[in-house]
Amino acid sequence: MEEDDHLSKPTTTTDPSDSALQRKHAAMIERLSNLHQSRSTRKPESESNSTSSFLSRFSESKNSIESTLSRIRQTPDPHSNPTLKPELDNVSLSISNLEKLVAENSFSLPSYEVRTCLKTVADLKQIVEQVACDVIPKKKFSFKNKSTKKTTTQNDDLGVRVLDNNSQNVESRDLGFKVLDSPGFRGNENEVLVKEFNNRGSDEEIREFVLSDLRGCEVRLMGNIRALFVNKLIDCKVYVGPVFGSVLIDEAKDCVFMMASHQIRIHQAKMCDFYLRVRSRPIIEDSNGVRFAPYCLKYDGIEKDLEEANLGEETGNWSNVDDFKWLRAVQSPNWSILPENERLGAVDISTRDAKISC
Repeated sequence: MEEDDHLSKPTTTTDPSDSALQRKHAAMIERLSNLHQSRSTRKPESESNSTSSFLSRFSESKNSIESTLSRIRQTPDPHSNPTLKPELDNVSLSISNLEKLVAENSFSLPSYEVRTCLKTVADLKQIVEQVACDVIPKKKFSFKNKSTKKTTTQNDDLGVRVLDNNSQNVESRDLGFKVLDSPGFRGNENEVLVKEFNNRGSDEEIREFVLSDLRGCEVRLMGNIRALFVNKLIDCKVYVGPVFGSVLIDEAKDCVFMMASHQIRIHQAKMCDFYLRVRSRPIIEDSNGVRFAPYCLKYDGIEKDLEEANLGEETGNWSNVDDFKWLRAVQSPNWSILPENERLGAVDISTRDAKISC
């Protein structure tokens, strides 16, 4: 019986090599799990720190601007104080810098933070406009000759108008972007409008430029500027060199825009083509039928201008468009990529007759 019992008991043997392999496998799984957990913990923490740092800087600058505006508003007898207008100019510059800060950090921020910050910037611009109306005396109406120097010649049935570097159009209009007395082209029709910014880097550099109420015009802006404001353009072609800060476009129809900037925001654009180089994602609102392609502008010295504006490299953001009025996960129907067979070639605006090469 003992022999039978001995025979009835199964015998099992374990290969030492299998046991060692199992231990190694378990150890590897544990290491990978720990590594994944460590990475997933560090990444949100890093992103959180970056966002917190930006929001702290943004809030500090916003509070400083609001404090200055509050002090200006409380100035006794503001109409007789000659220092207020320069102070408001400085506030406008601070707001432009704040907007540039948003543009430079938009690629790393949550989209709702970008929208909130841009809304804050827009609100600050409106406040500046209101404060300016309250404290700066309005000029009495009078008839006067325009001092802007112009040269007009014929070019394919279009007038060619050159804005002199020393001239400034100081008409104050409600552009939607609340621009104060900025130089620019306004109210032109069927003309070629040329401006070359030769005093880049000087204290007299033009910080903001305006294009408003243009129809059937071709605009050529060469050199660097800090901000460009576009309002109410119909059937225009706009070729723009590097913009250090932002481009804001409001109400454009059947136009072609070729521009490079740190931030580009487009509002109420219909059936327009945009050839862009931009460091942050382009933003559209209340727009439809807009198409996008890469920047392809040329003029003498543009490569240097692009480098100075920190726009020397193509980022590919021209195709990463945010439609703020389209909240669904699927592609917005309001914009599309311009098909390659319909795109313009390189456009050279160095000469009076703009050349397009294939």
